[in-house]
Order: sequence, then C-alpha cells, then structure tokens
Amino acid sequence: MARHLIKTDLTIRNSKPTDKTLRLNDGDGLYLLIKPNGSRWWRLDYSIGGKRRTLSVGIYPDTGLKEARGKADEARRLVAAGTDPSNVRKANKAQQAKTLEADRRIAEGLPAVDSFEEIAREWFTKFSIEWAPSHADKIIRRLERDIFPWIGRKPIISITAPELLSVLRRIESRGAIETAHRAHQNCGQIFRYAIATGRAERDPSPDLRGALPTVKQSHHAAITDPKAIGGLLRAIDAYQGYFVTKCALRLAPLVFVRPGELRNAEWTEIDFDKAEWNIPAQRMKMRETHLVPLSFQA
Repeated sequence: MARHLIKTDLTIRNSKPTDKTLRLNDGDGLYLLIKPNGSRWWRLDYSIGGKRRTLSVGIYPDTGLKEARGKADEARRLVAAGTDPSNVRKANKAQQAKTLEADRRIAEGLPAVDSFEEIAREWFTKFSIEWAPSHADKIIRRLERDIFPWIGRKPIISITAPELLSVLRRIESRGAIETAHRAHQNCGQIFRYAIATGRAERDPSPDLRGALPTVKQSHHAAITDPKAIGGLLRAIDAYQGYFVTKCALRLAPLVFVRPGELRNAEWTEIDFDKAEWNIPAQRMKMRETHLVPLSFQA
C-alpha cells in the first residue's frame, strides 16, 4: 500500500509558490509540483522494463488529493501487471480521437475512417486515372448503387465472406448475373488494396468462388468461313446509306479498331507520309497510345 505523506488538501493549499519549483511528496512515486507561477501538477514516477518513467496525473485543484491517489494506484496496478500506463494513456487518446473523427464524418455525411466505402473511393481515385472515362463511370456507379448502401459504412477489416455474398445475392436476385460477378471482382481489388495499405488482413472474395451462378455466354454474330469474307466486303461496297457510315464500314476491316475509336478519329492523328494513324492514349480503353499502320487502300 502506498504511504501517504500529504496529510490533507489543506496541506496543499497552505503550500505557497516560491521562485523555485517546489515538490510535495505523497509517497511511492506520487508528488505535486508547485510552479513559481502558482500552477500545481501531479506527477507519478515509476519504473518498468528497467527504465524510469514519469506520468502526469492531473492539475490541482481540478484533480484533488483523493483523485490523484486513485489514479496513481491504478497506474501502479498496470505496472505490476507489466503494462506501461503511459502507453495505455496514448492508446486511449488515440481511440478517443478516432471516435471523434468517426462522429464528425458521420455528421458530415462522409464514410467512416477505414470503412469499405472510404477505402474503395481511395482505390478508385488512385487507379481510375488509368481507365477510360466510360469504364471508370461504370465501376463507381456499380459500387454506389450495389455495394456502398449495404457494406459501405462497415470497417473493411470486419467484413466477412457471408456478408459480401449477401450483397452480391441482391444483385443476382434481379437477374444481373454478370454485374454480380463484376462487383465481386471489384470488391476483391478493393480488399487487396486495403491489405497492401495496412488496413485489412485478408480478402474474403476468393472464398466466394463458385457461390454465384456462372454467366451464360452469348456470342456475337461472326463469319467463320473465310470464303464468306468476300461476300461481306461486297455488301459493304454496295451499301447505299449515309456516306460517312459507308466510309466507316469500308475502313473497319482495314484498321481493326473499336467502333468508338474509328468514329472519333481526327485528321491530326493521321500521318500520311508514314502511312500511320496514331490514336492518343486518352481515347484507348487501356490508356496507351495505339499505332495503326495504314494500307494503301485505307
């Protein structure tokens, strides 16, 4: 039991400040510092792990003699159990700050710290600059419509495979099987990003392999007989519709690019001397410059 050397609060009140800091010892490391300006600070000296430490216990008179002793006794119990009370205090302050920040974000309508939505938006901001705008728009709309309303506010570290499956089942229930698979893929990318940045420990998405129905494959109409290609080219040549459409149809088999890339071609991209078409990266799906050699017919 600690030895109490300060008899009562009256002893403290009767102690007047001087031009030097005074120290009133209460025993077993607890003491009160009286500063020349009149301020009075409780301190507790203790040793742990072979090192001497000092813990602030409060300011007098806000923290009275009885309360200071109670705080000192609690700190001594922690030391006896091998726990540094300074570390406990730092952890408590960090948790309080985290709680206040979470309350603030909720009040402002923002996702919580380290929530699935916060990390997903961070992931999207980081990587979407490499995607075509249309592709990026599809991903963020898919997350905002189908994922965030259900698990967006949950801490990403706490989300389990059954919880993720429940969200994907909602998408599946409206018949959007392919969208469910794409959402599954995006969630896996977000979980792996969270692991890499130290905010999650595992990715539950692989646990759902086989849990969603497979997507029924549908193939676009295609000519598989090489001899039939001639008939297609003659049909294009005989097309009597809009002139611009006819030009695009005749160029398509010569350059093999996507319809959008052909439709948005600009004269400044064509180098007639080198017979090359240089499509800038911002118009390509993979965001990389694409060089198309031009035949004499093109």
